[in-house]
Amino acid sequence: MSKPRLISFKVCPFVQRSVILLKEKEVDYDIEFIDVYDPPEWFKKLSPTGKVPVMEVEGTVLFESAVISEYIDEVYPPSLHPLNPLDKAKNRAWIEFTSPLYMGTFNLMMAKTQEEVDAAIEDMNNKLATLEVEKKNQPWFNGEDFSLVDIAMAPYFVRAQFYKKHFNLDLLKDFPRMQQWSEALLARQTVADSVVEGFDKMLLVRMQSNESFLKPDA
Repeated sequence: MSKPRLISFKVCPFVQRSVILLKEKEVDYDIEFIDVYDPPEWFKKLSPTGKVPVMEVEGTVLFESAVISEYIDEVYPPSLHPLNPLDKAKNRAWIEFTSPLYMGTFNLMMAKTQEEVDAAIEDMNNKLATLEVEKKNQPWFNGEDFSLVDIAMAPYFVRAQFYKKHFNLDLLKDFPRMQQWSEALLARQTVADSVVEGFDKMLLVRMQSNESFLKPDA
């Protein structure tokens, strides 16, 4: 089997999910970064949606991060899904539930007023409150077994750490189970290795060029 080729934008959380999973599986892969705001012509022809991640496998193009994750998990054992079909379906549902959190982090980054900041935080808080009730197990979502749900949340916690570090904004302060989950995931080597060099600087530059409301602490 030839190496999969992942096509990525350096700060895309959905790409980061794929990278974490590939690293967990110890898969040898290639990665190519593009500018999604000015994508090359070859990418426009390759990606039906125009979005990342896209993964090319033996001439076949896969798109949508959940589909890519399912493929990787199935092809490279052991699976990070529960064996029980009902538990597996439940995990898939919660993976889907986490995805809108990333729009929250983006809206927070792009907000130009206090009202927009507050709206983004409120939206995320509503979802985090639901997860806080559901996340009863430790250390991972399913207890001792690390899973795709954990991977789905990891990039969110990376971004929450960014806001806490640079803006003294703690998105997890009211959610002790989320804090514990975040600490466990951020300490995992595959998660640390999935963060590209210069990640924080790229986000800060983007916010500065956008004239975002949030300003870094001096």
